Amino acid sequence: MLAPLSALYGMATRARLALYHRGAFKVERIEAPVISVGNITTGGTGKTPLVAWLARAVAREGKRACIITRGYGRPNPNSRVLVSDGERVLADTREGGDEPVMLALMLRGVASVVSDANRVEAARWAMKNLNSEVFILDDGFQHLRIARDLDIVTVDAMNPWGGRQLLPRGALREPLSGLGRADCLVITRADQPANLFALQAEASRLSGGRPIFLSRTKLARVQSLSSTTPHQDHSPDALTQPIAAFCAIGNPQAFFKQIKDGGVTLAYTRAFYDHHVYTQREINRLSAEARVRGAQALLTTAKDAVKLHSLDFPLPCYVLEVELAFDAQDGLLDQLREAIKSK
Repeated sequence: MLAPLSALYGMATRARLALYHRGAFKVERIEAPVISVGNITTGGTGKTPLVAWLARAVAREGKRACIITRGYGRPNPNSRVLVSDGERVLADTREGGDEPVMLALMLRGVASVVSDANRVEAARWAMKNLNSEVFILDDGFQHLRIARDLDIVTVDAMNPWGGRQLLPRGALREPLSGLGRADCLVITRADQPANLFALQAEASRLSGGRPIFLSRTKLARVQSLSSTTPHQDHSPDALTQPIAAFCAIGNPQAFFKQIKDGGVTLAYTRAFYDHHVYTQREINRLSAEARVRGAQALLTTAKDAVKLHSLDFPLPCYVLEVELAFDAQDGLLDQLREAIKSK
């Protein structure tokens, strides 16, 4: 029943891409390097850890980075919200969106964060008001209005091609031929599939031979949700187990699997819709269900944590923070440096 809707979606998507290709829709260039991180499927593909990794890499090159994101779930997505000026977090999740606030907290002293659907005007505003020198577009692959100097597409090794069907029948946001627009591909969760070589070969074929980099997420630290000390490290092994894990992210099964692979015993898991806003009643029910199954504590993601601080938890709640690691990162760093030098 969804096939006709996917066909219509495909026609609209191809028409839009063609209009940009022919110049009917204007692509605007700003006077600063632009790096885009996006994907070709819906759901969590590991974009956010890559955005944070790139921001830190830009800072190490001595440049002021600004992350521009739409800020999904905001009541007024067309408004401009300064989530962080690079030093201070200036907006909450309702104003700026959960992922932008998470990035702002992670990157204090490293990068500013702006939520705005109009990436072009947001970048120009940030150049004038924040002295930003390099821009990183979060979820920017389909946002063709702004020209970019480096176009990175993340491919989730656990579900790389979205069932090979366009929305809503599958999870593809555009035809797979769109990978040819990318400058490089980053395969995330590359430690998961058994057929990694076959996946690399297909990614190379679909993208027309673009460079491919392999990454994985590693457990960086576990922190108490109630802690006021940033990055107060705990080992997952030190937590009272078994644990109940919950999240509202694009790929919850990847989160649960990562916990298990890290040696944590899971008594119960609960996945909410991506970007879900929690209520106290839900937390109470979640805690009760976890206790019934023998869980001694709760564990969630950094993206969820920014929406939970105002709520009370009957069980101790911990936050799992992850970082991106590359098997060989020099090639991607070279591409980043070349893009930064382009202006």
